[in-house]
Amino acid sequence: MKVYGLATAAEFLGDFIAYRNLEPQQPGLPGLRQVTERLGLPAGRVPRKHELDYARVVAEILAAARQMEAPGQPLERLVFVGDSELLDGTAFANLCLVTGWPGLAFIGDESQDAPAFRVAERPPGRVYLANRWAALEEFDRFCAHSGQPLGPRTAVVIDLDKTILGARGRNGKRIDQARSSAMQQTLSALLDQFDAQCFIQVYQQFSAPAFHPFTSDNQDYLAYICLMALAGRVDIARLAQAVLQGQIANFEQFIAEMEALRDEMPPRLAQAHTEVHTCVLAGDPTPFKAFRRNEYRVTAGAMGCLPQAAPVEELLRDELVLTQEVRQKALEWKHNGALLFGLSDKPDEASVPTAELAAQGWQPLHRTPTHAVGV
Repeated sequence: MKVYGLATAAEFLGDFIAYRNLEPQQPGLPGLRQVTERLGLPAGRVPRKHELDYARVVAEILAAARQMEAPGQPLERLVFVGDSELLDGTAFANLCLVTGWPGLAFIGDESQDAPAFRVAERPPGRVYLANRWAALEEFDRFCAHSGQPLGPRTAVVIDLDKTILGARGRNGKRIDQARSSAMQQTLSALLDQFDAQCFIQVYQQFSAPAFHPFTSDNQDYLAYICLMALAGRVDIARLAQAVLQGQIANFEQFIAEMEALRDEMPPRLAQAHTEVHTCVLAGDPTPFKAFRRNEYRVTAGAMGCLPQAAPVEELLRDELVLTQEVRQKALEWKHNGALLFGLSDKPDEASVPTAELAAQGWQPLHRTPTHAVGV
C-alpha cells in the first residue's frame, strides 16, 4: 500500500455529484425539485437510494449532465462502482431498468481472505463483486470483454462514501467514527452531563435490525433517541418493549409522544426537540440539523489532517483517505470520454459547509483535499 499525495474527488468528478437531497452541486443541472412534477413524484419527499424513484431522478440528471458536457452525445450504457451489494446493487439495477441501458457494476471490499471475485446477475445488468479494490483493473477488462468498453457513450456512476472516500474494508471505519464522534459532541453540548457508556449502549441497542422498522435505520432518529434517553426523558427498556410489541409503530409516533412532554424539558433540550420535531413534521429525512452540521465539520476535519510522511497504517487508521484505485480508474475513464457522476447517501448538511464555514474556506467533501492511498 502506498500514498499518492493529496487529491480530491473533484479531480475527476468536478461538481458532477449529488448528495442525499439529489440536488447536484453543478450549477445548471436539474435536481429533485425541478423534476418532481414532471416525473409525478410525491412532493416534499426525497426518495432513498434503493427506490425506483431515486433511479428515475438520477437518470434525468445523467442525461442533462451528458448534454452539458458533450452536447448531442447520447448515453447508451451504464457502469456503477460502489461498496454495497444490497444498496448499490439495487440502485444499479433500478438505473438499468429505468434507462433501458445495459449495465455492469463493480462492488468492492477489502478483506483478509485470498483475492476472489464472482459475477452476479442483477437483471437487466451484471454485478462484479471483488474483495480487493485493486480488482477494478480486472473489472475494466471485464467490461471490454463483455462488449461494454468505457467510452463516450458510457455513464459511470460512482458512490462517494466507502468507495471514493473511506474504502470499505480498508478505511471505511473512519467514516463511522466521524459520525459517532459528531453525534456524541452534539448530545454532550445539549446535556448537563453526558454518559458515554450509556450512549454506546442505547445506540447499539436501537441500531439492531429488529428496530429498523422503528428507526428506518436513520442516524438522525437514532441521535434523537439517544438524546432523550440520556436526558432521562424516556425509559429505554420500556421503549424497546413497546417497539418490539408494536405499541410504537414508528419514529413519528415516538416524537409526537415526546412533544407532549416538551414543556417539562430544560430550555436547551426543548429547543433541540422543537427543531427536530418541526423537520419531522415537514417530512425532512435529515431532521437533526445540529448533529449533521457537526458531522460535516468532523468528517472534513479528518481529511488531509496528517503529514505526507505519515505511515500508511496511520493514514488508514486516523485519516479519511481517497481510494487510489478508484481515482486512477475514474481518471482513465474520464480521459476516454465517459461521463462520470458521483452519488452520496450522506445528507447535504453533513457534506457541504454552511455559508459561514464556506466563507472561512471550508469546502464540500468532494472538494476537500486528502491523501490518496492504494496499491
